[in-house]
Amino acid sequence: MKKLLVGLGLVACLFSCKQSTEYKTFLHNPALFSQTVHELNTVVMGNNFPPMIASRNYAYAAIAAYEVVAAGNPKQYQSLAGQLNGLVQVNAPAVTPDTDIQLAALLAYMKVGEAVTFPEGSMKLYSDSILQLARDMGLTEKVEKASQLFADSIGAEIIRWSKKDNYLQTRGAEKYTVTDEPGRWVPTPPMYATAAEPHWSEIRPMVIDSAGIYSPPPPPTFNIKDKKSKYYQEVLAIKNAIDSLTPEQRHMAEFWDDNPFKMNVTGHVMFGSKKFSPPGHWMSVVGIAAKTAEADFETTVYAVAKTSIALFDAFIECWYVKYKYKTARPETVINQYIDINWRPYLQTPAFPEYTCGHSTISSAAAEALTSVFGDDFVYIDSTEIEFGIKNRTFKSFRHAAEENNWARFYGGLHFHNSCIISTGIGRKVGQLVVDRLKMKK
Repeated sequence: MKKLLVGLGLVACLFSCKQSTEYKTFLHNPALFSQTVHELNTVVMGNNFPPMIASRNYAYAAIAAYEVVAAGNPKQYQSLAGQLNGLVQVNAPAVTPDTDIQLAALLAYMKVGEAVTFPEGSMKLYSDSILQLARDMGLTEKVEKASQLFADSIGAEIIRWSKKDNYLQTRGAEKYTVTDEPGRWVPTPPMYATAAEPHWSEIRPMVIDSAGIYSPPPPPTFNIKDKKSKYYQEVLAIKNAIDSLTPEQRHMAEFWDDNPFKMNVTGHVMFGSKKFSPPGHWMSVVGIAAKTAEADFETTVYAVAKTSIALFDAFIECWYVKYKYKTARPETVINQYIDINWRPYLQTPAFPEYTCGHSTISSAAAEALTSVFGDDFVYIDSTEIEFGIKNRTFKSFRHAAEENNWARFYGGLHFHNSCIISTGIGRKVGQLVVDRLKMKK
């Protein structure tokens, strides 16, 4: 919490210390919204949520903030009501002279981000910190109350909508059944965790019509005996790659690892370490892109919302395929048929191999971001620096998604065929989101 307050204080001083009444300079700064997204990211990480659940938090929170911005700027932005599945209308209250739209967007983002999954109060300390800093710079009680009412009204609408996406119903759904069928997914070391979210494809999507809309071809038929088979060649390729990784390939794999909870085992000692999940990584990229482009507050919110929607739907599409085919991970196949002591470079996630989740969602996010900031957008991704992994530079968002394709292969987590197919599917999901949503007028 001390680190959080210092960070916010620096932002406040940087933009507002010269005039103590300039609270708007602080609240309207797009860097503050990106910092707020980062804070939700940190809360998600602290609660050990798997990536698909994390995407749900980001999407609903971002949509709430976007709806505030759209209601406050109707000549520039269009509501998502009538555009997202099940969101028939958003009854925004009238904007009064006392309503601060940027503050309301921040408050709505925090309210919904917390309410969708977390226990009440998860974002309270952060929210209180922002409000206190703004008060110290001249935020009046009248403006604060008007903005809070505006945020609460729209936030409540989004929360009501979120409760009908089938999330609660899937909490008690039947678990994945482990069998000894050759080529079928089974838990992997060191956690041997059960398969994550086998019913995620039953969650209501936001833009795509249904899960499996872009159902890819089946994966190569399991055939470990015929050394000329497509399957055996895929197995051999990943084993050989991991056995001879270069330093650059290791860095690439580590950078895109995004394992929200890695189990570290040293002798008899076991401990967990956390990082941002794949969608959390892309939420960070949105903030980096907005800063690089010097985007204003409203554009930053717009970019976060569009990207989070693409991520959300891409997970649903991918999880439909994962649990349709239930394919074994490279680690399982190589251990059973080739080398019992072989291990991937990264720790294997607890869900089936085909298709690749990270490649799918990364390509979808890249399409959404390209539609906002353009192609050939050079940026330095510093997301992983707080986890001790050096930055990487990309020529475009699509370049980053293409690198992720290879990174999952170099991590030893996915056959490269899976990554290639996944990248194509993710692009289709992202492009559909871009084509269907009319957000910026």
